[in-house]
Amino acid sequence: MTWSEHTVVRDGVRISCRGWGGSGPSVVLLHGLAGHAAEWDAIARDLSPGYRVVAVDQRGHGASQRCPRDVSRAAYVADVVAVLEQLGLQRPVLVGQSLGGHTAMLAAAAHPGLFRALVLVEAGPGGPNRNVQAEIGGWLDAWPRPFPSREAAVEFLGGGPVGEGWAAGLVARDGGWWPRFDRDVMVGSLAEIAQRSFWDEWSKVTCPTLAVLGQSGIISSGEIDEMLRLRPETVALSIPGTGHDVHLERPDVLVHVLREVLGEVTRSRTA
Repeated sequence: MTWSEHTVVRDGVRISCRGWGGSGPSVVLLHGLAGHAAEWDAIARDLSPGYRVVAVDQRGHGASQRCPRDVSRAAYVADVVAVLEQLGLQRPVLVGQSLGGHTAMLAAAAHPGLFRALVLVEAGPGGPNRNVQAEIGGWLDAWPRPFPSREAAVEFLGGGPVGEGWAAGLVARDGGWWPRFDRDVMVGSLAEIAQRSFWDEWSKVTCPTLAVLGQSGIISSGEIDEMLRLRPETVALSIPGTGHDVHLERPDVLVHVLREVLGEVTRSRTA
């Protein structure tokens, strides 16, 4: 099955989505910072025969509007709600990796009853992290602009499936391969995470929640322990041999996990 592009416009900002068809329950996929919707292609393709899957290029990313004025956490959340409303997605399972997982968590907290379930992939309430903007800014500044070839980009961005996934978000022009995002937009999107944590929002999530961790990911044992203490009904699992980009490193395992979640929440709703 192939995907088709859908455009959502909210508050004058254009949001591009990859729709994978399907007539079953809806699944919405959110990528991380500096990522893109195509990171989910392998998982979306596997799920699409039984589910209506939509992968979102979040504001400032991929094929969506490159330099929106508002990069607040609230703006990212409102975009998710607009995608649901404008594409007619009823109570989807909301899946997000890294910053996309943070957006998903905030959306579920702000809109109880809107989502069937929440899946956080290498994401949590975290914060505050005073250094995160400088760290991410420095990392992005180290990217060659442009990369001389796609192969060079794959190698620089980690090699293997991780490097391939990141490089798929570049665009070829003027003899090189360029990011499809603005560096300052990425750094600005982290402003609130740098200043505070989001434990109150985590405590307000009411839908069934699964936290998927990479074995060597960025979510500390202390953070996941506190997540489980505050919401003990949360299910957490770690995927061996993976880091932060679980969805790229082991899409086969993650899609199996998502099928289990989808089957369980669908059965519980119809029981």
